[in-house]
Amino acid sequence: MRRITRSLLVTAATVPLALGMGLPLAHADSANARVGFGTLYYEGETVRTVVTPTSTPGKGVDAIYAFPNMEQMPVTSVAPGDRGYHGGRWAVHTVTWNVTPYALRSDDAVLAAETAGDVDIERVEEADFVCPVAGKVKRTG
Repeated sequence: MRRITRSLLVTAATVPLALGMGLPLAHADSANARVGFGTLYYEGETVRTVVTPTSTPGKGVDAIYAFPNMEQMPVTSVAPGDRGYHGGRWAVHTVTWNVTPYALRSDDAVLAAETAGDVDIERVEEADFVCPVAGKVKRTG
């Protein structure tokens, strides 16, 4: 069995918490939380979560990319209306930078950054969770 590092355990605890609060991972603070309305990127737009996340270790289906220790919002691979959307059953992947960070606003951009060697992506099954997503909120440019 693979040994889990302290940083992965912190990620497992903060990814669902940060999404449910609508805050970047580095600023998940219950004192200024808006529980139930997280924001994340999907295909260059923002979408919102609609309920408080529930932990489901090892049961995630759709990829979500989390950026621990920085102010990048998470990026989702699917949203309501997509053929492959499973109601917000997230398979958590942490993304760490190998270069100066830049904005990534889609799963294609995250995967392209990995191909370029700009980021490393690691699957973190212990952090999987359920949190449905509402429709698109606004164009981000």
